[in-house]
Formats: sequence, C-alpha cells, structure tokens
Amino acid sequence: MAVSISVVLLLSVLAVIFLRSSGLKVSHALVCLLLGFYLASTSIAPTIHSGLTATADIVGSLRP
Repeated sequence: MAVSISVVLLLSVLAVIFLRSSGLKVSHALVCLLLGFYLASTSIAPTIHSGLTATADIVGSLRP
C-alpha cells in the first residue's frame, strides 16, 4: 500500500506540473492516465466516484 500511495503522489505532482508548465502533450496524458489507474486501485476510489456522480447529478439537473 505504501508504494501505491507514493506512486499516486508522484504522478499527481507530475500531472500538476505538466498542466501548469505547458499544454497537455501525449507524454503528459500518459502520466495522467497512469495516475487514474493507480487512483482506481487505492482506497480513495469510492470517494472520488461518489463525488463525480454527485457532480454529474447536479449538472444534469440544471435546466437552461
């Protein structure tokens, strides 16, 4: 578990640096993709899923 958390933190930092420094390139997108896979295997995945579902429900309920 400690290695997984370390990898998630490293990939998170890299993703933030890539997004701030310049446009998202293919190599940067791969880092973000790996971050997603590692986040899916951690214990925070259900929380992220619940948050995204709640956000989608709120946006879906808005009427123009």
